[in-house]
Amino acid sequence: MLKLTDTHCHLADPAFSNQLPDILKAAQAQGVHRFIVPATCSDDFQAVIALDEIPSVHIALGIHPWFAEAASEQDFHHLASLLKQYPQAWVGEIGLDFYDKEQTPEQHEKQIDCFCHQLVLAERLRRPVIMHNLKATSAIVEAVKKSRFTQGGIAHAFSGSLEEAQLLIKNGFKIGIGSLLLNPTAKKARQAAQNLPLKDMVLETDSPFMLKNTVNTPANVRKIAEIMAQLRHISLEEVAAVTEQNIETLLATVSSI
Repeated sequence: MLKLTDTHCHLADPAFSNQLPDILKAAQAQGVHRFIVPATCSDDFQAVIALDEIPSVHIALGIHPWFAEAASEQDFHHLASLLKQYPQAWVGEIGLDFYDKEQTPEQHEKQIDCFCHQLVLAERLRRPVIMHNLKATSAIVEAVKKSRFTQGGIAHAFSGSLEEAQLLIKNGFKIGIGSLLLNPTAKKARQAAQNLPLKDMVLETDSPFMLKNTVNTPANVRKIAEIMAQLRHISLEEVAAVTEQNIETLLATVSSI
């Protein structure tokens, strides 16, 4: 039986409230047997932790760059305490988002400080990270090196150039190929899915986000995998087998703690 993993889905989001069992059942009917669920801020932590009781769910706890300015030392202490309490948890969703051209240098620095703080924590606890990156690849690589982060993880919802992808791969990250593939005009995402080594990619939806006028769900991982197979002229089974092995490798680093 075909097995796929949605390596980035916000199952704790209110969009899925009261229908999560149906959402998971629909995904499993498409071969999506496993789900990685990140938090985005301290207000998310308990809702994400509650999902850890579901055997097919793996959780990540972290502070998203959109919430970096509001993050306090208390938030970082709380995060560290929870990560110690839940040794199976990854660190995420963390990263940098420089998409808004009106951001000030001070806002960039606050994001970088928040990101580096969590990279150092992830390195100390030996956890992979789930990383958000918009228009910030060079700053991310610099932060990874500055923090001496070596645990790797996933560069989620990749939308950059092949050169940026190779730089992230060189620094230990798998490339998250996601719902952008469902848009035929997303040229960079399709180039990445077609040309990057399959051993360096994983699949995701970023549900419930990324789709216009509809709620995205983990079941769409199947469609994403099918498009990747078509672009690469290989079988769906090969896409599934290799991307599953890629995520197994990352999950093994946590289970060994």
